[in-house]
Amino acid sequence: NVTEDVIWACTSCRACEIACPVFIQQTDKIYEARRNLVMMESKFPPEVQTVFKNMETNASPWAFAASDRANWIEGLDIKTMAEQPNPDVLLWVGCAGSFDDRNKKVLKAFVSLLKKSDIKFSILGNEEQCTGDPARRIGNEYLYQTLATANIETMNRYSVKQVVTACPHCFNTIKNEYKDFGGNYEVFHHSQFISKMIQEGKLKPTKSLDANVTFHDSCYLGRWNDIYGEPREAIDAIPGIKRVEMKHHHDQSMCCGAGGGRMWMEEKIGTPINI
Repeated sequence: NVTEDVIWACTSCRACEIACPVFIQQTDKIYEARRNLVMMESKFPPEVQTVFKNMETNASPWAFAASDRANWIEGLDIKTMAEQPNPDVLLWVGCAGSFDDRNKKVLKAFVSLLKKSDIKFSILGNEEQCTGDPARRIGNEYLYQTLATANIETMNRYSVKQVVTACPHCFNTIKNEYKDFGGNYEVFHHSQFISKMIQEGKLKPTKSLDANVTFHDSCYLGRWNDIYGEPREAIDAIPGIKRVEMKHHHDQSMCCGAGGGRMWMEEKIGTPINI
């Protein structure tokens, strides 16, 4: 007997599928159960209601105004697609990159690398909306498809061919799920793109860093997309760095607990996964 608590506890980390000796695809079945609960029975954790409402009204899981999505680029000389419609690559910022202070730093650092490499890039700015990933993971398929088709329409209008993003969830959704709705793009995670820029000689790390560094394989890069090498290659290219592996790494990596829409749900049972 699978209770609703079990259905909502899943972080879609896929560790169970990697461990399963008979290759059962539990994650897809859990999504189907969630879709039934959300769309047929309107039964879901109460805090998720706010997330759905924010995604409907602000095109982001948070209550930030959609018109503020491009505020982070102030003073950075970054062009939007409307201003520069034929770039080499579209930088997909994502909601966290647009609104979360720690993630903004990641985006700004990555932008400086793109500029150093003379790569012509644009962002969608206020034309970008949430990919819909949280809605799909939580079971609101209708909301997911609304956001996905709107984004694909925008991207296809600009004839986008290549996309790079720093978010593993945006990466997975645009790369693997948008093609079902007519969105066919070559999609890179920014760690792959950095590794590529180094290999092509466009970037050459010269500043030495005397540090022990480890890389956490996020579920949506690792177990979902089999990307393990390029992030490590990028780290190894920095002079002086000593890269160490955690006890659990590659496809045995620990889940942070926020996938599968869990980032926006309260943990009431057991110990939080990140702990």
